[in-house]
Amino acid sequence: MKTIRILGVPEHFNLPWQMCIENGEFEEIGIDLQWTDIPEGTGKMCQMLRDSETDMAVILTEGIVKDIVAGNDCSIVQVYVESPLIWGIHVAANSKHHSLPDLENTKVAISRYGSGSHLMAYVNAQNQKWTIDNLQFEIVNTIDGAVEALTNGAADYFMWERFMTKPLVDKGIFRRIADCPTPWPCFVIAVRNEFLESSKQTVALILETINNTTIEFKDIPSIDRTLASKYNQKLEDIQEWLSRTKWSQKPMDEKVLNNIQNQLFDLKIIDKKGTFAEIVKAI
Repeated sequence: MKTIRILGVPEHFNLPWQMCIENGEFEEIGIDLQWTDIPEGTGKMCQMLRDSETDMAVILTEGIVKDIVAGNDCSIVQVYVESPLIWGIHVAANSKHHSLPDLENTKVAISRYGSGSHLMAYVNAQNQKWTIDNLQFEIVNTIDGAVEALTNGAADYFMWERFMTKPLVDKGIFRRIADCPTPWPCFVIAVRNEFLESSKQTVALILETINNTTIEFKDIPSIDRTLASKYNQKLEDIQEWLSRTKWSQKPMDEKVLNNIQNQLFDLKIIDKKGTFAEIVKAI
């Protein structure tokens, strides 16, 4: 049995991994896949990949591309979710801000630098034609930290996956004033290069196993009810999320990577571009 460490956010996108682990599908092929939930998100996962605290991660595309370009010795081996991530833009329920223009030159709560909540603030600012240099950040680490920061006025708005944040909207803790979809596929699977070089066949088996699950995931009987119960969601919200979400079983395309890097470069999130061969490894 070969032990492999993998990270991901504790969100509905990653239920296929949990199901494969619980059903013993990795054990059947001689792999002890040890999953760790990382509520702090992509910035924390990038650091753990750098520090060799994990072998693999299911991670936001923009965050890992940025970090690989900045020297993280990892590669993207596959796109995991092909559809965009819908980032909700949230304020405290009692906030004086009621529309996107109200948020210009205010402070945005982020989980940490390099996270999706950080990078997507730039995408949103560009969409709104705001001056990007005027963005101000408050590090909150987790969604619980964001609730505290928005409620006590330490930050003005917070961008997080729309459906996972919906229970806070339903409870009257947050108000969602807009959405901001990612202009690229949202999640990829990244692997430390040192581990990839020594365990390419193992990585291939892991990908084959998870892909066999994601390709049929939406057809699992009552999967909407399972998701709603596990992630504290209303059934109609999960059904809408499922209708928008498309898992992938394919490597990243060079054109897609070029598009992502061009946008990150234009936003001054990266100051140089990596080559396709440096960032993506086919298995």
